[in-house]
Amino acid sequence: MEQSTRQEQTTLDIGGMTCAACANRIEKGLNKLPGVTKATVNFAMETAHVEYNAAEVSKQAMTDKVVQLGYQAVVKEEGKSGEEKKQKELRDKKLQLLVSAVLSLPLLWAMVSHFSFTSWIYLPDFLMNPWVQLALATPVQFVIGGHFYTGAYKALRNKSANMDVLVALGTSAAYFYSLYLTFQWSAAATTHGHGGGAPSLYFETSAVLITLIILGKLFEVLAKGRTSEAIKKLMGLQAKTAVVIRDGQELAIPVENVLVGDMVLVKPGEKIPVDGEVVQGASAVDESMLTGESLPVEKQAGDTVIGATVNKNGRLTIRATRIGKETALAQIIKVVEEAQGSKAEIQRVADKISGIFVPIVVGIALLTFLIWFLLVEPGEFAGALEKAIAVLVIACPCALGLATPTSIMAGSGRAAEFGILFKGGEHLEAMEKVQTVIVDKTGTVTKGKPELTDVFIEGMDEAEALGLIGAAEKQSEHPLAEAIVAGIAAKGIVLPSIEQFGAIPGYGIQAVAAGGAKVLVGTRRLMQREQIDFGNAGERMERLESEGKTAMLAAINGRYAGIVAVADTVKESSKEAIAKLKQMGIEVIMITGDNKRTAEAIARQVGIERTLAEVLPEGKAEEVKRLQAQGKKVAMVGDGINDAPALATADVGIAIGTGTDIAMEAADVTLMRGELTGIADAIYMSRKTMANIKQNLFWALGYNTLGIPIAAIGLLAPWVAGAAMALSSVSVVLNALRLQRLKR
Repeated sequence: MEQSTRQEQTTLDIGGMTCAACANRIEKGLNKLPGVTKATVNFAMETAHVEYNAAEVSKQAMTDKVVQLGYQAVVKEEGKSGEEKKQKELRDKKLQLLVSAVLSLPLLWAMVSHFSFTSWIYLPDFLMNPWVQLALATPVQFVIGGHFYTGAYKALRNKSANMDVLVALGTSAAYFYSLYLTFQWSAAATTHGHGGGAPSLYFETSAVLITLIILGKLFEVLAKGRTSEAIKKLMGLQAKTAVVIRDGQELAIPVENVLVGDMVLVKPGEKIPVDGEVVQGASAVDESMLTGESLPVEKQAGDTVIGATVNKNGRLTIRATRIGKETALAQIIKVVEEAQGSKAEIQRVADKISGIFVPIVVGIALLTFLIWFLLVEPGEFAGALEKAIAVLVIACPCALGLATPTSIMAGSGRAAEFGILFKGGEHLEAMEKVQTVIVDKTGTVTKGKPELTDVFIEGMDEAEALGLIGAAEKQSEHPLAEAIVAGIAAKGIVLPSIEQFGAIPGYGIQAVAAGGAKVLVGTRRLMQREQIDFGNAGERMERLESEGKTAMLAAINGRYAGIVAVADTVKESSKEAIAKLKQMGIEVIMITGDNKRTAEAIARQVGIERTLAEVLPEGKAEEVKRLQAQGKKVAMVGDGINDAPALATADVGIAIGTGTDIAMEAADVTLMRGELTGIADAIYMSRKTMANIKQNLFWALGYNTLGIPIAAIGLLAPWVAGAAMALSSVSVVLNALRLQRLKR
């Protein structure tokens, strides 16, 4: 039974797409396959991401479907960036452009020399010969431009239309009409002994158009390569080799050959190759690539280390615990790739427009031809044809197909460099609309680890009293005791040994030190039970408790000795982060299972006006729903474990983490650096990316809307339309690339 619902995911590398309509068709085809839950095709990345039931459909069936639709498809290999494929595509485009330009330039030369203002340009007579022009244009039309015919045929066979249809129609009309005129001229020359002057041919229109489209595509490939810079940078962080100890020998092996459990030796200055646990040695490790923390972190036996971080100064032996695609860095790369390959809602709108665009354009071009041929210039076939070709070419929807995915690739890639991982384009889009941010207290606003904050000793030497308190607390397993011991040890105080120890549930602890001193640490009730007068210390305790601290009374040898207070302290960046969010017009609410007094004390420290205290984990999701019912777009920020229901319920779930448990399942966004400032950065990146997408769509749609009527009324020569069309695609990609220069 389990087999029948096994859900899996895969990514296919797609070849042969020329515009958004191609991506649309592949997406529809894959979604129709039985067993496919969801398929999204990214035109800019040339990939298809498929979620499917492995019991009903195979990867082979998916690739076969794509091939049947007229494209190439292979299953993407894990960890491969597709760099070789891109380099080959680049080489092919450069060669095509070179051959096309060499053959087209003489035709362009012949055309330019026809203008009265260029009469001074020398033109060899043989270039005016129609047969010479035919010889130059034919290889461009059918060899360099052959893939347009292939693409158009496959599209039409599948009852759809794409950019190939427009280019094939436009260039073929110019080429075959010129071919007809060439035969006509040749027949006249044979009959009358001369052909008269060479006719006005349009070979240069078709050849120059194809050359310009290839040039545009070359620029596109170069620019699209830059949008995936973030992935390349992340992949570049990985260590290439590892030194493992096997059978007592030190062996340098490729990092992909390391096995779980292998002992890996890491020398000073080297990258740690895989995630693992230190078994021997001590060192400081630079984890800034992952956590953003500029200070190296001290590591010793028992501590975990993360692959791709840098061992600074000591020799470490680590036991490999996570390798290959299981490492934290591999998980980050996977999340970024999936985000770049997914679709935002705004892209689906653009895709729908692209889908109906080509048939409408063909209709407009046909109408343009008929109006010119029958009404404006009756009988002028060549002039009418030229206007129709210009309409076909100016309207190619390449820019429309690139508008959204290129921005999402650049935006999510840049966000990853800031330590913000968006799980998908839809979450990048949703983040822009957030009006209310709910932040969990423990581990989000605060460090999540209690610290000794206040010490008040009365009637005896502070170091002696703290030594006895610390020694007694060291015997306790309570987390607060740990904080007291760490705080006292940090002051350099030596702890005496303890002869007797006992925990009194609900009250505190009691102990007898080696010198016979009796120590009590605990609540007011403990002091009252032991009949110890603590005077006015109760007022001080209340003040500390009103600040969100846990205060404990101490007595030594039956006399009140003082107060120690512990608190989960606020992260240094929290106050700045809340101020930043408020400046952006975002309402901030703190939610916690802690008591109201502690919650309000923490909230005051960081500038949060509204708190929801004493809320159980399942109650957090209810609070999110309540705010959504008021029409608010809500982001929930938590540690991704006890906050999972609320993270899943919110419009955007944001997990705070250091990157070791990357992108918790319930969250849509992960802040790898564990700081609240990342929320404002995530909203900022979302707003900038969405603004960039809207600019691109406005440019792409505006360009086509404006370009079609201009071409239809005869103000654009076909080759100018071709240049403008290529320029529009390149400008959209270049605009998206501006996101890679954003500063926080």
